[in-house]
Amino acid sequence: MARVIFYEKPGCKGGTKQKVLLTAAGHEVVAHSLLTEPWTAKRLRSFFGDRPVAEWFNRSAPRVKSGEVVPENINADTALSLMLQDPLLIRRPLIQVGDRREVGFDVEKLDAWIGLQPVDESFREMAENLMSKDLQGCSHGDGHHHHHHEGGCKGNH
Repeated sequence: MARVIFYEKPGCKGGTKQKVLLTAAGHEVVAHSLLTEPWTAKRLRSFFGDRPVAEWFNRSAPRVKSGEVVPENINADTALSLMLQDPLLIRRPLIQVGDRREVGFDVEKLDAWIGLQPVDESFREMAENLMSKDLQGCSHGDGHHHHHHEGGCKGNH
């Protein structure tokens, strides 16, 4: 099983479900706040790999939702500069296992990389239920609209 360094927005319901799935698969999850981590542009950039710049952004961030920041119109250096100033713009979670780093919670990619199958039969139904859901974004459902300024999820700030 892997030691998973997991950068999240503390209190985010989606992040909690993601960590439960990782733990059920036998991984050690070491959670850090994405918002208070002392990022550098080089280190942050290492999580995005060859993804287009627009995929680096948290689509639930207030500045993205308001149209102030349009990810499709931003180059890599500007994106990193904005994210260092406002970590709510960073797509979550950022995940590191060993030397490999990824952004987002793509169930298929993570299952192929480190495995997401539950280690205990008692976790199987819960894990299958979670893996069948979209764990990439906010877990409030389609009808939910965010009316707060904390970057897309309610919780402990």
